[in-house]
Amino acid sequence: MSFSSEEPIHLNIAAYLREQAIRHPYQRAVVYPSMRNNRGQVAYTHYTFRQLDQESDRLAAGLEHIGIGKGVRTVVMVRPSLDFFALTFALFKAGAIPVMVDPGMGLKRLIRCLEESHPTGFIGIPKAHVLRFIFPAFFRTIKHTVTVGRRWFWGGQTLQELMSTPWRSYNIVKTSPDDTAAILFTTGSTGPAKGVMYTHAIFEAQIEAIRSVFNIEPGEVDLPTFPLFALFAPALGMTAVIPDMDPTRPAFVNPKRISEAIVNHGVTNMFASPALLHRVGSFWNETNVKFSSIKRVVSAGAPVSPENIEQFSSLLNAPAQIYTPYGATEAMPVTSIGSKEIIADTKALSIKGFGNCVGYPLPGIKLKLITITDDSIQEWSEDLLVPDGDIGEIVVQGRNVTRHYFNRPDDDRLSKIIDGDQFWHRMGDLGWRDKTGRIWFCGRKNHRIITEKGTLFTIPCEAIFNQHPHVFRSALVGVGTSPDQTPVICIEPVHDEKTPPLHQFHKELIQLAQDQSHTREINTVLFHKQFPVDIRHNSKIFREELAVWASKKLKGGASTYNKKSL
Repeated sequence: MSFSSEEPIHLNIAAYLREQAIRHPYQRAVVYPSMRNNRGQVAYTHYTFRQLDQESDRLAAGLEHIGIGKGVRTVVMVRPSLDFFALTFALFKAGAIPVMVDPGMGLKRLIRCLEESHPTGFIGIPKAHVLRFIFPAFFRTIKHTVTVGRRWFWGGQTLQELMSTPWRSYNIVKTSPDDTAAILFTTGSTGPAKGVMYTHAIFEAQIEAIRSVFNIEPGEVDLPTFPLFALFAPALGMTAVIPDMDPTRPAFVNPKRISEAIVNHGVTNMFASPALLHRVGSFWNETNVKFSSIKRVVSAGAPVSPENIEQFSSLLNAPAQIYTPYGATEAMPVTSIGSKEIIADTKALSIKGFGNCVGYPLPGIKLKLITITDDSIQEWSEDLLVPDGDIGEIVVQGRNVTRHYFNRPDDDRLSKIIDGDQFWHRMGDLGWRDKTGRIWFCGRKNHRIITEKGTLFTIPCEAIFNQHPHVFRSALVGVGTSPDQTPVICIEPVHDEKTPPLHQFHKELIQLAQDQSHTREINTVLFHKQFPVDIRHNSKIFREELAVWASKKLKGGASTYNKKSL
């Protein structure tokens, strides 16, 4: 018997916070808008890196004491706040596994996600705990609970009780790079929401990729309008300013509150979904407002139109850019491109229906395009590849690519391709590679329309209709079964007094379709008052729901431009 002299490798993502607390103890780590006075002026509270490190130390010790320690899956249902940051880093320090779901994804989906994750711990605001009592069968695995706020008629601990003990330095639990660090659920925009298993190594790879790709430096100020992205800021040495907004409704954010946060804190980095980007950009576009402190805006979660990018770019100083990285919960970021290249080069092609250019694969990312199929692929073969210029399914390999879903072996088989001791992740997205190596996104695989004459792809087709000045957005859906689907273009109009009569509107849209070879097969137009979209970013269109709606409309014999559609 022989023994290795090498020490085991340990990695815990919480060590990034500890490092920042040592290097920049008095820099603000998290800033929270706590209240407003009678004139509407906002007051802020904050944690420095030293304070956040110490508060998460106290919580880690308290959580471990009540049984929420290494390997314990723990649901976290807490609003963006100082407590949210302290709790999440405390769970990492204790080696527990936070389970993150979007409260706004809808009750049925949320309950399904919580039950599927088989959690033992539960940390939430009072309303979240009430949910446990309304649906007790779905929470039968819960053994340890913490209430953030007032505890009512249930037991367990409160956050205040866990934080009542004096601070003592907490030894971060030794976890390995491949230990599960968190379970993050997808939005479920193209099927059931799935729990994606993140290891400490994957989080580390993401942090390093974000730092290098966007040239982020310690001391910057971040405005993360999506809560989970906020957690990257402290690890990168940035101050995270929590925006005064409902994170489940970014499309309806108050633009003045966003600009207020930018100006008050000199924000240098901002994450914004396409819906929020449009909301803020359109509000300030006719003014002389400039967000002069911003170095970069990162927009993701759904395709970002060139028009949206151009509109918001007018609010930034010349050196600043809007970046649109491509990725998914299972693998992010994968590619990236800046607004200067989009506006100067790729916009003209996107408008013509070539797809949305998402840029070059990032360093360390291998990206290939394979023949489109809905079947599982057991083993990698170079025969799967399509030639450059042809549309195929995007597959990726890299350190920040997740390996498994939680307890979903069938989905693992459908989404992974074994390649020796490595694997390829199937993104479920379609695209093509140009001669320079850039990737052009053409839509989700599940959303392609297969007709007797060929296959239609959503993003290239929708781009044609989106050029009409009275179209807010469009969505291509298929009615019937493949390979004999009827392509239907659903239109969400711009609602203003200038919108033409629907019969004229319909005629103009059909003419647009006939002018392009790849849309000539689209002869059916339906108008919809407001598309169903995902809760996370308010940007991904639920085309499956629209397809059902369109099918009912056509079966009912309704006019495709009847005012009842609106």
